[in-house]
Amino acid sequence: MDNIIPHNYQISIEDRRKMNQHNSFVIWLTGLSGSGKSTIANRVEVELHALGVKTYLLDGDNIRRGINKDLEFDPKCRAENIRRVAEVANLFIDAGVVVVASFISPYRVNRKKVEDVVNSSNFVEVFINTSLSECERRDVKGLYKKARAGEIKNMTGISAPYEAPKNPAIEIKTEEKTIEESVKKILDYITPKLKLNHE
Repeated sequence: MDNIIPHNYQISIEDRRKMNQHNSFVIWLTGLSGSGKSTIANRVEVELHALGVKTYLLDGDNIRRGINKDLEFDPKCRAENIRRVAEVANLFIDAGVVVVASFISPYRVNRKKVEDVVNSSNFVEVFINTSLSECERRDVKGLYKKARAGEIKNMTGISAPYEAPKNPAIEIKTEEKTIEESVKKILDYITPKLKLNHE
């Protein structure tokens, strides 16, 4: 590491944000499998895209098919999974892009590390608060059934813990809110944050 010297390029994050005409940051959706993270994240990105906002969506399953396909689901690999995602998100933020990230990210310490990497001013934590019983009822991927049968190890909520955020920027209880209401709540929160400082 002693011989690694970062190069300073002429185009800055401020230049890219100015060109895109909006700020860049990450909207980090956390919650149990089946809570509705991916559905809400997708709809948020669609709405932002319609507004002309430059976006990119990072999703747990998709990331694990590529850059993180070498990782398992034990705590050490989960931490490395989120560490890599944080660095990727940070690159997108530097590029002037709004990142919508959908990850179970069960441990508070790992989510805090994401916030540290991207800078707290660029981190919007969204807790998709759906009860385990509701997530099991939905079981859209059939994972809970397999976990209960012992076919899946380290399943968050069953054989591995989920540490809910203590002070998320946004909390959405999907058993009380529609998808449309959930998306609106996120958009209402981030709209002022999209504006550049000089506006």
